[in-house]
Amino acid sequence: MYMFRMSRNIRLGVKNLLLHKLRSLLTMLGVVFGVGSVVAMLAVGEGASAEALEQIRSLGSHNIIITSIMPVEDESQSTVRSRLSIYGLRYNDEHRIRESFEAVERTVPVKLVRKSGRLGELTMELRVVGTVPAWFDLVRRPIVAGRMLEERDMDRRANVVVLTEHGARRLLAGQHTIGQMLNIGGDTFEVVGIVQSEDTQAGGIQTPDREVDAYIPINTARERFGDYIVRRTSGSRSRERVELHQLIVQVRSTEEVEQVADGIEHMLHLFHDKVDYTLSVPLALLRQAEATKRTFNIVLGSIAGISLLVGGIGIMNIMLASVTERTREIGIRRAIGAKRRQIISQFLIETVVLSMLGGLIGIGMGIVIPQLITYFAGMHTLVTIPSIILSVGISMLVGIVFGMYPAARAANLDPIVALRHE
Repeated sequence: MYMFRMSRNIRLGVKNLLLHKLRSLLTMLGVVFGVGSVVAMLAVGEGASAEALEQIRSLGSHNIIITSIMPVEDESQSTVRSRLSIYGLRYNDEHRIRESFEAVERTVPVKLVRKSGRLGELTMELRVVGTVPAWFDLVRRPIVAGRMLEERDMDRRANVVVLTEHGARRLLAGQHTIGQMLNIGGDTFEVVGIVQSEDTQAGGIQTPDREVDAYIPINTARERFGDYIVRRTSGSRSRERVELHQLIVQVRSTEEVEQVADGIEHMLHLFHDKVDYTLSVPLALLRQAEATKRTFNIVLGSIAGISLLVGGIGIMNIMLASVTERTREIGIRRAIGAKRRQIISQFLIETVVLSMLGGLIGIGMGIVIPQLITYFAGMHTLVTIPSIILSVGISMLVGIVFGMYPAARAANLDPIVALRHE
């Protein structure tokens, strides 16, 4: 019986709304734009946040990245002719970290040097990365062809190189890729593999790889290129001695990462006279980025919610006008026995139908807009199920909240006064 009365009230409500199609449509527009803006703005915020979070996760929540930097005082004197600057991480630092912290599972040393790569007539500047096979476990990149570095390459100090896809396409264009002999800095290296790479910044940390990397065994890098780097500029020459440019430390569990990071920073402070290193913890940045994401979504949702508020006020305004127009109808219904709650439910059904229909149209608009943004602006967007559920809930809530006063006003009309209304 209750379901029959409810379905009858819904049909009656829809019929009353259809009597004034244009007015009902204009009333819905506020909810349509409000819900559409909520879904679209949350999709833009979610897409940007998801991209940043994914980049940070790609660095590994178990990892600590330590990078050598030139101290400020050395930078200020870098123009002095033939000056030798000694700074950065040392080979002993890796040994001390690995032996001192039980929670450290492994360390990956990295030695960087800029060299020219040449194959026949083709040349390009490469960033040569001397490292160990474990690099490819911590900095995961899909392999395109061939293989990664292996322990046997380390033992033999082999002249083998793994190129990134970008560099391989430029240097090996029109050539067979695996097995080519590539000249790097005057030495010949065999190309044994090609990996896909990214050139991105993840929440303030530059990812360890670049688009034009060439990975070789670190033993080979030390033997072929040494620890000294000579930089020549107009009228001056500077030399640098850096043993390790970067050190990636993998910790056993995420719960121990920040504690180990503090311990490593304290240890480096004891053994380094100058602050010639910087320490980055992707896990801490991940937590910070997640907190920023929540704040960003709240701000965007609040801004978009103002549109819903305006739409709700429009619904209330129209329903108050409808109560005035239908005063005589209300009086007749009350006179023949309709109760207050039935009058309230009738007007509430009309407002909820308006807001829900507007909400559904708004959701469709909110799904299309992010796709257009992605297509034309190339910005990553992500429409999530929770944002759609939230929008539906808000649109229903708007109908109930802003329809309550007009419904209560209609129910409280004096039947005699209402019957006399012209």
